[in-house]
Amino acid sequence: MAKKNFKELFDPRESKWGGINLPMFLCALIVVAIVVYVPFGLDKEGNPGSFLRPNFLIMFSALAVFGLLFGEIGDRIPFWNDYIGGGTILVFFMAAVFGTYNLVPENFMKAVNVFYGKQPVNFLEMFIPALIVGSVLTVDRKTLIKSISGYIPLIVIGVIGASIGGIAVGLIFGKNPIDIMMNYVLPIMGGGTGAGAVPMSEMWSSKTGRPASEWFAFAISILSIANVFAILCGALLKKLGEAKPSLTGNGELIIDNSKEAIKDKEVEVKPELTDTTAAFILTGVLFMVSHILGELWESLNIGFDLHRLVFLILLTMFLNIANIVPDRIKAGAKRMQTFFSKHTIWILMAAVGFTTDVKEIINAAAPSNILIALAIVLGAVGLIMLVARKMKFHPVEAAITAGLCMANRGGAGDVAVLGAADRMELMSFAQISSRIGGAMMLVLGSVLFSFFAS
Repeated sequence: MAKKNFKELFDPRESKWGGINLPMFLCALIVVAIVVYVPFGLDKEGNPGSFLRPNFLIMFSALAVFGLLFGEIGDRIPFWNDYIGGGTILVFFMAAVFGTYNLVPENFMKAVNVFYGKQPVNFLEMFIPALIVGSVLTVDRKTLIKSISGYIPLIVIGVIGASIGGIAVGLIFGKNPIDIMMNYVLPIMGGGTGAGAVPMSEMWSSKTGRPASEWFAFAISILSIANVFAILCGALLKKLGEAKPSLTGNGELIIDNSKEAIKDKEVEVKPELTDTTAAFILTGVLFMVSHILGELWESLNIGFDLHRLVFLILLTMFLNIANIVPDRIKAGAKRMQTFFSKHTIWILMAAVGFTTDVKEIINAAAPSNILIALAIVLGAVGLIMLVARKMKFHPVEAAITAGLCMANRGGAGDVAVLGAADRMELMSFAQISSRIGGAMMLVLGSVLFSFFAS
C-alpha cells in the first residue's frame, strides 16, 4: 500500500479530503468557521448568539470537517502515523486542545455534549452497536467455532500475562491492582479504540454517572503508548524467529500435521443498499433485545451488572454460530461496520476530544504509566510464549496474534504489528483477537466496573 503524502492534499485535482477535493473542502471549512465563530443576534438568555443550530446533521458535518482537517494531516506524519495512531489520534488530541483552552465558543461545546453526551439519543448509541454487530457477525462462522476451543483460550492466557505484568510493575509505583486492571489492562487489551475503549468508557460512565470522556482520556493515552510498544515488539519477534527458528512457524500459527489452517473468510456477497439497511435495522432490534435483557438482569439483583453491550455481543455471537442471518445481511453488516469504523471514527474522536481535558492526557505520559504499559505488553507476550507449544501453537506467531494484536489499537494496529513482524498472513487470527478478544474484554470490563467503579 502506497504511503500517503502531503503533496496530494494540496492538489486541487485530488479528492483526498474524505472524497472531497481541495476547493470544496476549503469552502466547507469556511462555512463551518462562520457557523461556529461568527456572532449573530442574541440567544434566548440575551447573550451573543451565532449561526450554530445544534441539531444532529449540523454537528455531524461540523465535526466531520474538523476531523478531516486533522485526520488527513495525521495520516501523513511518518512516525506519528506508523506508531502513535495516525489521523485518529491527532484528531482526538487537537480537539482536546481546542476544548481545554477555549478555542471554540461555549455554545459549540454545549452542542458537542448533546451530540456525544448522556442524552438518550446521541451518536455514540448508534456507533457502538453498529461496530459490535458488524464485527462479530462477519467473523467466519467456522473460524469462530474452531477458535473457541483453541485460540480463544490462548487469548485468555495473554490477558492473564498482561494482568500479571501490569500489576507487578504497578505495585512498584504504589498502584492498586484493581486500578491497573480497570484503567490499564482493559483499554490496552480491549481491541482498540472504536470497538474497545469507546464502549468501555460508556460502561464506566453508566456505572459511575460521570462523563465517559473522563475515563476515555486516560484510556486512549495509555493505549497509544502500548500501541507503540506492540509494533516495536512485533519487529523484535521477527528477529527472534530468525535467530531461533525452533520458535517460529514462519507465518504458520498452528502446529498441525494435517496442515489444515483456519482461514478467515470475508463475506463474498456484494451487498446492495437494501442489505446494509436491513443490517442496520437488525442492529437496532438486537440492541432493543439487549436493553431488555440488561434491564431484566439488573432486576434480578444478582450482585454484579452486565451492560447491555455485553448482551449485544452474546446475541450476535449466537446468531453467527447458529448461522441464522443470511449472507446478504452479513455482507450488509460488514459494509455498515466499515462505514462507521472507517468513515465516522474521526467524527467520534473529535466529539470525544472536545469533552476531554488535555492536561489529563499529558499526565498519562508519566514514566510510571509508560513502564506499566510496557509491562502489560511484555507480560502478554511472555506468558503466551511459555505455553504456546503445549497448546499446539508456534510461540512467535502465538505471541504476535494473541498477544500483540490484543495490545494494539485495533484493525489499523493489527496491520502495523503484522507488517512489522512480516506476518501479514496471520490477519485472520489478528481479527479474532481484535473482534472476539475485544468483545471478551468488554464483558470483563462490565463485571469489573460493576464491582469496583465509583
